[in-house]
Amino acid sequence: FHLCPSSPQKQVKMPLRMEIKRLLSKGTDRVKSVDIHPTETWLLVSLYNGQVHIWNYKTESLVKSFEVSQQPVRCAKFIPRKQWIVAGADDLAVRVYNYNTMAKVKTFEAHNDYIRFLAIHPTQPLMLSSSDDMTIRLWNWEKNWQCMQTYEGHNHFVMMVTFNPKDPNTFASASLDRTIKVWGLGTSTAHFTLEGHDQGVNCVDYYTGGDKPYIVSGADDRLVKIWDYQNKTCVQTLDGHTHNVSVVAYHPSLPIIISGSEDTTVRIWNANTYRLEKSLNYGMDRVWALTCLKGSNKVAIGYDNGLSLIKLGREEPAVSMANNGKIIWAKNNEIQQLDIKTAAEVTDGERLALPTKELGTSEVFPQKLEHSSNGRFVVVCGDGEFTIFTSLAWRNKTFGTGVEFVWGVDTGEYAVRETNGKVKTYKNFKEHKTLRPSYNTEGIFGGLALGVRSPSFVCFYDWEELRIIRRIDVSPKAIYWNESGELLTIASESSFYILKYNRQAVQAAFDQSSEVSADGIDDAFEVIQDFPERVRTGIWVGDCFIYTNSANRLNYCVGNEIVTIGHLDRVMYLLGYVAKQSRVYLTDKSLNIVSYRLDISIVNYQTAILRGDLGLAAKIFPEIPVDQRNRIAQFLESQGHKEQALEIATDPDLKFDLAIQLGHLDIAVSIARENDSEQKWRQLSDLSISKNRYDLAEVCLQQAQDLSGLLLLYTSFGDSTKVRELAEQAQAQSRNNISFMCYFLLNDLDKCIDLLCQTSRIPEAAFMARTYLPSRVSQVVSLWKDNLKTVNLKAANSLADPDQYPNLFDNFELALKAERLFRKYAPLAASSYESWKGALLRDLIADARDREEVIEEPAVLKVAPAPAPEPLVAVAAVAEIKVEAPVAATVEAEAEPEIDIDLVDATEKQVQDLLEQEGGAEDEIVVDF
Repeated sequence: FHLCPSSPQKQVKMPLRMEIKRLLSKGTDRVKSVDIHPTETWLLVSLYNGQVHIWNYKTESLVKSFEVSQQPVRCAKFIPRKQWIVAGADDLAVRVYNYNTMAKVKTFEAHNDYIRFLAIHPTQPLMLSSSDDMTIRLWNWEKNWQCMQTYEGHNHFVMMVTFNPKDPNTFASASLDRTIKVWGLGTSTAHFTLEGHDQGVNCVDYYTGGDKPYIVSGADDRLVKIWDYQNKTCVQTLDGHTHNVSVVAYHPSLPIIISGSEDTTVRIWNANTYRLEKSLNYGMDRVWALTCLKGSNKVAIGYDNGLSLIKLGREEPAVSMANNGKIIWAKNNEIQQLDIKTAAEVTDGERLALPTKELGTSEVFPQKLEHSSNGRFVVVCGDGEFTIFTSLAWRNKTFGTGVEFVWGVDTGEYAVRETNGKVKTYKNFKEHKTLRPSYNTEGIFGGLALGVRSPSFVCFYDWEELRIIRRIDVSPKAIYWNESGELLTIASESSFYILKYNRQAVQAAFDQSSEVSADGIDDAFEVIQDFPERVRTGIWVGDCFIYTNSANRLNYCVGNEIVTIGHLDRVMYLLGYVAKQSRVYLTDKSLNIVSYRLDISIVNYQTAILRGDLGLAAKIFPEIPVDQRNRIAQFLESQGHKEQALEIATDPDLKFDLAIQLGHLDIAVSIARENDSEQKWRQLSDLSISKNRYDLAEVCLQQAQDLSGLLLLYTSFGDSTKVRELAEQAQAQSRNNISFMCYFLLNDLDKCIDLLCQTSRIPEAAFMARTYLPSRVSQVVSLWKDNLKTVNLKAANSLADPDQYPNLFDNFELALKAERLFRKYAPLAASSYESWKGALLRDLIADARDREEVIEEPAVLKVAPAPAPEPLVAVAAVAEIKVEAPVAATVEAEAEPEIDIDLVDATEKQVQDLLEQEGGAEDEIVVDF
């Protein structure tokens, strides 16, 4: 397979084997201070033009801008725990802003001259400020920024103050009086003074690592000095800058000192050997500010013409874990051992409190620690050197030089990449072979085969003879082999690939006398899967690949399935897997160890399912812990094995969902009864309707209190009794819309109007009465008036009652008569609609007006014999009977007696039977209503 390599970032190689990457570079006005937010990707910058900016170094965009002063702002700091920034300016004032809302929180005059520097206490609500008025002041923001102490003793401008990270109750100051003073928060005078610079001291910082009581300072004499503040002596002087040293800092995690000068350079010094490691010049003129972020390798630099953020080395910690659970890590130059078996309680994602055992110190700064494949040896790499120790007794086994080191699979088998690109392999700790590739080598990878990376491809070689196995056109950042050597993962910048290694094909090709081509053996590797996801760290456990990704998730991959074990709240690095505990262990860059449970039986079961080996899966299943059965059920569901998932699921919600998907009504009903849930009953009612189980659907809708669904169900069946019961139930539960609809469908208009009045919808009740029940208009209008009087008497009096103002209501008497006529009949059945649809469209008022006299009695059938038989006068399609609507009709004088039949019961068949009985075939029958 082929993958185009991503464009490499510009990097500089150092003797310490640390890469320097520029993360941000922006041109700005003169930068006087910089600060890095500990959690956000923000860089705080104060400028000589009086502004303060917040940059997002990830997106390289300006996030916020504060117009602080018309004069230079020489220092600005984050106070993350308060979501503030503080800024000190040449107008003598300190200003406090909320960096989220950008609102100004406080402004106060802090000094009598320019404010040079601000320092924030790491835990207490305290801030130090230093000034050209030669004083240092302590402020408490919880006491409305009250000045708690003023420290005097310097004879010139106080350029910088900084808290001691090992003892925050003390701090150091640098002054142009050529001295460094160390103070305590409780006293106004200095504990002692360090003298040695020939000119003014601009900057000072404390050493944070180990037990060395050191301070570093930089001055206008162009020198950087390291002081022992316990012995009050100068330990070392670093000479190299050609102009004033404006800023200096000990890196909080790397063994380096960083200094910036008006000679436009930033110099990086080895904190152990004090040799100059690197000089950086980014062409932005004089350096004025510099800061390092604790727990990170990021360094921010401020210049005359802009700012820059660089990253030194890799942030991945130097730590390794053996298969037995013993961890070895490096804290600065100290090597320590931990044993995870000593952890009392282990909870997923919780930090483990583990005792440490000191193994010794390393002469070189450890940048990489790694156990051999059998865990018996550990290599410590750094400063272009490596040393191999025995893991139990921590004895030196061997050492050597090289820019990169990787282990093979056999004891004492490893490879080293040298600065000239050559790769040397070792067997039993003795030099074995040398590979001189014809291409530029950028890295090597260990495992069953030796991988050598170029800028655009990787080549695999056998360890014995360094014969090429296969060239693959992808430039990986990591390669992971499983223990059997059958599978490997190639991880690139944006994706990873799972490959299968065909050892038999490779050996067969090597056994043949013919030479292997330059690209290697075609059948050596087979691509099984590829995933568009970036792997940060990874390990193999059997046939399962476990990894952390760029989205801070802990996943594992089995076949073509990716399963998330846990979501991580920060960048974590995999240490390994301990089978006895069934747990995966990880650490962050601060060496905080956490773990997550992963039963290998689960992985083996899933592997068997993906391979289609259901028999093997059934044998493994009893080994799976009961509390992990639901995870297996979810996996089976995702693979389409829903019946098996339903059998093993124990979680009621999961089991119910599976039963619904499979259409198992009885199981779903049983679960719903045990775990009464409105949502479950609703789902079950939908399934019951789809399965034509209407009796069960009714029960489910009642359990779910789904009155709307019950209305739909009852009206679909035309069950007027159930509709009336539903109306009463809905009214009792104040579900008035449903109750109204039920009464309306039942043609119980009085109930509709009563319901509207009871719910204070009296105007609507009045309009409904005017339309459907004119006899109730006066009653409702009276209620409307009484209700409206409490709001607007004039409006209430303007309402007209038909009893008092009949002239305002046209045809009102005719409407009353029509209403009385209709009240005498039951509602028409829906099945008779086709026979009566024409009559239902008639205008009753118009009919009453056109007739000579309105009949108020029930409509009757009038049957009169005729002298001779003639065809029936008919409009109805079946009975050929002339049928008219049940409305007021003119009276016809008839000599013959009338036969009364109720209108609703007068179906066409009944009328035909009646005609045959009364008139016979010889009579002429006239039917009138």
